This record gives sequence, C-alpha cells and structure tokens, in this order.
Amino acid sequence: MNNFSFHNPTKIIFGEGQISALAKLLPVDARILFTYGGGSIKKNGVYDQVIKALAGKTFFEFSGIEPNPHYETVLKAVEIAKGKKIDFLLAVGGGSVIDATKLIAAAINFAGEPWDILAKNSPIKSALPIGCVLTLPATGTESNGNSVITKFSTHEKLAFGNSLVYPQFAILDPTTTYTLPPRQIANGVVDAFVHIMEQYLTYPVNAKVQDRFAEGLLLTLIEEGPKVLTQPNDYAIRANIMWAATMALNGLIGVGVPQDWATHALGHEITALHGLDHAQTLAIVLPTLMSQQRTTKREKLIQYGKRVWGLTNSDEEKLIDVAIAETKNFFEKMGAPTTFSGYGIKDSLTSTLIEKLIQHNSLPIGEHRDITAEVATKILTAAA
Repeated sequence: MNNFSFHNPTKIIFGEGQISALAKLLPVDARILFTYGGGSIKKNGVYDQVIKALAGKTFFEFSGIEPNPHYETVLKAVEIAKGKKIDFLLAVGGGSVIDATKLIAAAINFAGEPWDILAKNSPIKSALPIGCVLTLPATGTESNGNSVITKFSTHEKLAFGNSLVYPQFAILDPTTTYTLPPRQIANGVVDAFVHIMEQYLTYPVNAKVQDRFAEGLLLTLIEEGPKVLTQPNDYAIRANIMWAATMALNGLIGVGVPQDWATHALGHEITALHGLDHAQTLAIVLPTLMSQQRTTKREKLIQYGKRVWGLTNSDEEKLIDVAIAETKNFFEKMGAPTTFSGYGIKDSLTSTLIEKLIQHNSLPIGEHRDITAEVATKILTAAA
C-alpha cells in the first residue's frame, strides 16, 4: 500500500426528512445564495422544504444551472453573488449544481479569468463556504473537492480540484430521488460504478481494505441498480445506492492505491463534442479500455472477475473476457448503451477527440501513463 494522507471535512446528514436540519447547519447571519437547476426541485417538494428551512435568513436564489454546467452560467452567478455580497453558498440538486457552485465559490475572489482555474490549474487562495442538499446520487461531488465544468462557447469540458471547495455539509435524503426519471437513475449508477473502477482496476499494491471496500460498493450497485428501475419507491434500495455513490468518490477507497482516470478523460471530450450525458460516455469507454489495457490490468481484472462477478473460469483469458462482457451487460441493463452507435452516433470523430485531448495536455493517461494518442484512438475506435 502506498503512503497517504486522508481527511474528509464534509459532514454527512443522511436520511428521510433531514432537509429540515438546514436551519441549524447554516450560519445565523450569512448572506446565502441558493443555487439550483432547471426547477425539478419545485415539483418534488425539495424546494419547499429548503425555503422552510431558510425562514428568517437572508438568501437569494440562482436557478438554471444546466446538466454539464456551463462556465458562462457560472459567471452570471458570480456577478450576482458579488453584487449581493454573498458569503455562503447553498447548492440544491445533483452533481452539476454542486460542481457549478464550487466554481462560483472559487471564482468570486479569484484575480483574473476564472476559466484559468480549470485550463491552467491556476491556484485558488480562497473560496466561499458551501453546503449542499443532494437530489441525484452519482458524482460524489457532495463530499469531495472536485468539479467539472463545460465551456459552452468552445465545447471544452475540464475539471479542477481543491480542498477549499469541499462542502461543509451534505444532506442526503433518499426520498428526494423518488421522482428521478429512469435515465438519470441509470446515469447515477453507471457514474458511481466507473468512479469505483477507476480507483480499483489498476494493479495490486496489497491494499486489502481499499480493495474489499471497492468490491463491496461494486456489488451493491450491481445488486441494487437494476432493482431501482423496477422498484423506484423502495427506500432501502434508494438509500443503498445514494450512500454507495457518495462512498465511491469521497476519497476513502482511493487512498494508498494507484488510480486510472483515463475513462473520465476520454468521456469528458465525448460529452463536449457530442453532447452525451457524462455517464453515457463512461459506459462507452470503460469496456473497450478494459479490453485494450488487459495486459497491464491483468491481475486486477482477474480479481475483479472472481470477487465481483463470481467467475471460476480456469482459463484466465476467458475469465477476463467474461468479466468485461458482464460489465457491458450491466451497463446495458441499466439502460446505458456501450457503443457510439447505441446513441445514434455514426461517426465518433475520433481524430477530433484525440486532438482535443492533446490540446488540453491530457495525454498520456492511465495509471502507467501509457495511454497515448495511438492507444486512445484504439479504445475509441473499438467502441464504434
């Protein structure tokens, strides 16, 4: 196991009816900007619960944050926050709302063009405090310092990470997810699954605790994911999926182990170019990446096949083939096709995708930094 330092400052408040805890969690004299998306929280009752908890506090609203949140939208919120002298941000929604709010928090006191935080890794010296109410389990952003933003004008999708934008608290009420459409449910499960895989499916370093945690989370998603599509109002299923998605990327399973975020790097470019949902791009990339990298990932692929899928094939090559096939089948069962053609994309524009990766200095990628432009081209081509 590699050396590591682990600290997660986010307080988790989990369970039905916990949105009311906002009243005590928010600073008494704060000037709050309440951020949310397209208005679904007004249909499922979450908005009313938040407003009730905000009674007596000074707050302003900013709505309209898109899926794959736009940088241009963030800038509008920053101007409002500056004008209203906001000193606390409350994000209510899924990963996109929380990600956008993190950049708002970092951009308010940033000297210069805030896009440089993502494009040039410009350092952040301060950020406004953030709290959040999660309504879509998927990204894990509710308890980490990461954010992914799309610059709509240039079709760029980039990420940044900083400990200053960890939410101070995150309220997770599984009942807020009951009204999610099947596509968003599937996206959340697939996204969380791939987050785990990118921290797990690398090479062994004898990190038994992290491996078993990761395998348990994968099994939970495999068991509960399909169920939630047919039993959408089952609290226990929703609760397990919500907690698994948070645990997938709160840093715990990633400490002391090598990580491979190549699937995400490729997926971000696909979203930026083709407009697919984030999780859909991951479903396209991961299986072909597993196949392409089967030699360097061999030991963990075999372990994955045996422990997660219960495979007993004596022929290890066939075991790996079946493990990859089971992964594809799981994504398909969740309603996430695993090829470009499955989304009606006849031309993946692979060369353009590779050019974007080069432009963003993303290559080489992978746990061994061995996924070059040539290898990435093979991965994308195989996913046609």
